[in-house]
Amino acid sequence: MMLAIVSALVQSMVSVNHDMVDYLPDDAPSTVAMDVMEDEFDGTVANTRVMMKDVSIQEALTYKKDLKAIDGVSNVTWLDDAIDIKTPIETADEDTVETYYKDGNALFSFEIEDGKEVQTTDAIYDLIGEDGAMSGDALDTAISQEQTGKESMFAAAILVPVVILILFLSTTSWAEPIFFLTAIGVSVLINLGTNIFIGEISFVTQAVAPILQLAVSLDYAIFLLHSFADYRKETSDPKEAMQLAMKRSFPAIAASASTTFFGFTALTFMDFEIGADLGLNLVKGILLSFISVIVFLPALTLMFYKWIDKTAHKPFLPTTPRVGKGLLKLRIPTIIIVLLLIVPAFLAQSETNFLYGTGGHPDSTRAGHDAADIKDDFGKFTPIVMLVPKGDLAREDELVQELDDLDNVKSTVSYVSNVGTAIPPEYLDESTRSQFFSENYSRIVLNTTTDTEGEDAFSLVENVKGTAEDYYGDDYYALGESVTLYDMKHVVERDNTVVNVLTVMTIALVLLITFRSISIPVVLLLTIQSAVWINLAVPYFTDSSLIYIGYLIVSTVQLAATVDYAILLTEAYTENRKEMRAMAAVKKTIDEKIFSIGVSVSILSSVGFILWATSSDPIVSSIGLLLGRGALLAFLLVVLFLPALLLVFDRVIKKTTFKPNFYRGE
Repeated sequence: MMLAIVSALVQSMVSVNHDMVDYLPDDAPSTVAMDVMEDEFDGTVANTRVMMKDVSIQEALTYKKDLKAIDGVSNVTWLDDAIDIKTPIETADEDTVETYYKDGNALFSFEIEDGKEVQTTDAIYDLIGEDGAMSGDALDTAISQEQTGKESMFAAAILVPVVILILFLSTTSWAEPIFFLTAIGVSVLINLGTNIFIGEISFVTQAVAPILQLAVSLDYAIFLLHSFADYRKETSDPKEAMQLAMKRSFPAIAASASTTFFGFTALTFMDFEIGADLGLNLVKGILLSFISVIVFLPALTLMFYKWIDKTAHKPFLPTTPRVGKGLLKLRIPTIIIVLLLIVPAFLAQSETNFLYGTGGHPDSTRAGHDAADIKDDFGKFTPIVMLVPKGDLAREDELVQELDDLDNVKSTVSYVSNVGTAIPPEYLDESTRSQFFSENYSRIVLNTTTDTEGEDAFSLVENVKGTAEDYYGDDYYALGESVTLYDMKHVVERDNTVVNVLTVMTIALVLLITFRSISIPVVLLLTIQSAVWINLAVPYFTDSSLIYIGYLIVSTVQLAATVDYAILLTEAYTENRKEMRAMAAVKKTIDEKIFSIGVSVSILSSVGFILWATSSDPIVSSIGLLLGRGALLAFLLVVLFLPALLLVFDRVIKKTTFKPNFYRGE
């Protein structure tokens, strides 16, 4: 309890990182390019845009000056940086002008300093008022910083009463749910507090890890206290009853915790470190929950078990519903349906239209409305910055001309296109020269008309890189949001293979040791993996985009968290099978375990759907939706498909299991 109190106090001191770019590997090309840019130039890539409506050129210049004066804003770029506005703009290149000034509307691009996103965007809103519009990475980060903490609290405020209601309905004592939640709640608090030693966590971890830890590990406490209640009927000594309960429930708790632990461990091998950050927190959380249930909960229960007796009530729901016979009648249709779905689902889940960023904001929000306004007036706009070796203006001029001719490149800003090759850089003042040159590099800005990601954006990134490579080999750097998301795409696609293989292998190993069988792990993994594939294929068949980070995390989390249902049912089946034939054993197992599996599923799916409903962050929301739907699909397959497989492969299981001791009678 002392650890929990200290952890509750220090958790607020753990900083939360809202910038996904920070989680790219250090050797990713865009990360290296960003480091070089910061070393060579004062500013990096513009991460914010502001549009002012119905302004003259002089008014726009005044707004530019006011934007520059805001703390946290740097490198404000507008039309006067691309052309000489002392001459009539009608004589300038139309595409260049319309990149910054169109139909009386002015569009400014600038950088907001890391760590100052919230106060700086608030100050910009004060300046531009209701008529102005703002969009960009820095604004997304500011919104995430303001919303994630509040939404996590809001989600918890909804979730805890829902979990308490589920536990009240499924137990026979008003005090029991308090014991469950205290045991796991203490471990959640300690997990949050021990993040102080990590120093920083991602916004995804802050939003998802605590309530996911609660949902996944609550089963451990339920296993123990249900065993304790059973042994209280056999012995009058509570201490002896607890010892017997610990001995009986330990294998089930250990197996359940092990599969989840190793499943989450696979996330820590992701190169894209947002997954590794979440994985580390979940692994730590599962370990703490396991210790809490094995050490803290028995002590707490023995001190206050009389509360359980005093608050006992009749069960609200039947704990052994007679549904096994009815569900088994569906076994043939279930096998046919799942086998028909499994291959298309496997193929479809990898062909979904994936997003690698956040996917933007809903139109109902100001950020979404502003982004749509800017896009309507100025079109799509994603700058790409190129750094090439300084010195050869003729070669640079050829490169810029070729880049300017690429599809989706609207205009370029560089020394050779703005000043020309005829004027040596030494003739210009330092402030002008420093916009284009550092000690070692020339800077070229491409104003492109693609989205930040997608087929067109990534194709343009490849074309830009290929063109630069023709002139400079590997001695160039490219950066910008589309370049970063291009790198992110390749990093997380590599992660997908590694994480999925590790998850399946480690869980298979735990199942192999638990059941001492070769065939049972295959049957269980087939059941849960089928649910995962069907879940992740839904976006493809509904023609909706899916954020790849959510897809990658859930493909691991769903398998690790819901395989427990299959373990619980299969353990009971192998025990019952020692006393009766396969059909009778399956019926009895379903009758005995469907209730407890249903309780667990209802808690995990509630967590998912509440995250989906309460979070404005697209990544967190998509994880929630996939998790909620995935838990329900896993439940359906465990109570319908798994029993059918156990019957079909009963003889195979018997022959491939070490000392199964199955019933041999007629």
